[in-house]
Amino acid sequence: MKGLSRLLRAGEDSRRGVAAASHDGLLPDEREFQYAAKTNNLETMEKLFKKNVNINAVDALKRTAFHFAVARSHMSVVDFLLHHKARLDMADQHGLTVIHLAAWTGNLDIMRKLVKAGADQKAKNEEGMNVLHFAAQNNSVKIVDYFLQDLHLNDLNKPDGKGKKPFLLASEKGHVDMINNLITLKLFTSERDKEGNTALHLAAKNGHSKVVEILLEQWKEINELNQNGETPFYLSVEGGHEKCAELLLEAGSDINVLTQDHSSALQIAVQNGHLSLVTFLIDKNIDLVPKPERQETPLHLAADLGNVELVEVLLKTGCNLKTVDKHGKTALAVASRSNHALIVDMIIKAERYYATKQEHLAHSDDGSDFDLSFKQDHSTQTKQIRSSLWNLAYNQLKPQEWKKLALFWKFTEEQIKAIEEQWTGKKSYKEHGNRMLLIWLHGILLAHQNPVKHIYEDLVEAGFQPLAEKIRAASNTDMDSRKCAIS
Repeated sequence: MKGLSRLLRAGEDSRRGVAAASHDGLLPDEREFQYAAKTNNLETMEKLFKKNVNINAVDALKRTAFHFAVARSHMSVVDFLLHHKARLDMADQHGLTVIHLAAWTGNLDIMRKLVKAGADQKAKNEEGMNVLHFAAQNNSVKIVDYFLQDLHLNDLNKPDGKGKKPFLLASEKGHVDMINNLITLKLFTSERDKEGNTALHLAAKNGHSKVVEILLEQWKEINELNQNGETPFYLSVEGGHEKCAELLLEAGSDINVLTQDHSSALQIAVQNGHLSLVTFLIDKNIDLVPKPERQETPLHLAADLGNVELVEVLLKTGCNLKTVDKHGKTALAVASRSNHALIVDMIIKAERYYATKQEHLAHSDDGSDFDLSFKQDHSTQTKQIRSSLWNLAYNQLKPQEWKKLALFWKFTEEQIKAIEEQWTGKKSYKEHGNRMLLIWLHGILLAHQNPVKHIYEDLVEAGFQPLAEKIRAASNTDMDSRKCAIS
């Protein structure tokens, strides 16, 4: 197929580019003859023919003028070459003959002329593809009908070198017209290629939802595995094709199927960053708990990738944050190891939120989870308190004091360690303290409590009376300035 696409592009060469070629194996007249065939210049071809040019000359890729004429559907050039007995059986270095190219372009008139002139109707290229394969792959319905209904060459309906029959090739490319035509001709097949893929696998893998819809009307076993242990549904998720995934689920596909390496559809969606599909799968109640063979959760993968949006979606599901992977690491430890500070803070926020909620010390189930988010807060409503906390961390807390506050607020040792791991240096404690304070603020706001009141009372109780007074004084000053601005 690479040879075919290369050939179809070859006509775009400029005359100067062709003339400049020095290693194509052609004499000047032969090179000009081929170029004339590409550009439909019959006058030049006739002139060169009278000079006894070799009309069957091949370039470095073993292509003849006939190849170029058929590839570009130049009917008058094809007639000229047929009239002058140009060879029909010459294959380029990829095994492509002119009859293959006619099948690819779908030009039935040229195909009829080639067949009438004696072209080998059963010729194969180096990949074992015949005219039916090329026609199916490029949606050339008229060519398929001609060979099967007019010429009755049903024995062309066989696997190519990769084990794909025309029906599988049409499904792989998403050609609805070709699929319907082959079904009408009773050439539907549930056979597999050499990698164990059925037509349904190939259509789902490439996101051809209309083809999937047609195939599902014919399909009996939709959870068939290919050689990698992948179902059509799994492949649709891997490719990020939500519509195909939805169709397959509606038809009864197993949403929790695992591949040979124990990967789930949700894990592969996370790994490939398909956010909408992750949300879709969660909405469809996919299993969030990894099987014993895998252990690594989707959250582990998202944390390792540092994908904030995916982590946000997964954290909102309330998944078990204590689950460890095969190395004994939690998702928090994975994020910390990968230096994803934003993810570390998000997971700690989630751990503290769900722990508080479980203890019934947070707000009751009043629907306030609707706006639940664990992302970094950039809202204007909290700008002032965030500024105060930054000042506390950077200008007032001494080294190690942030840890004392963290322990007072029941941060775990693992959480403190994870925060510390992101920054190093003599003044890194300032950033550690600021992040810890913002995580604390997140919990206070979710509980609908007054952060200014809480920070004052907690600082006093934790033994930071002077700092508490400074916070209150700063808060009062800010309040006074707001009143002045209003008046």
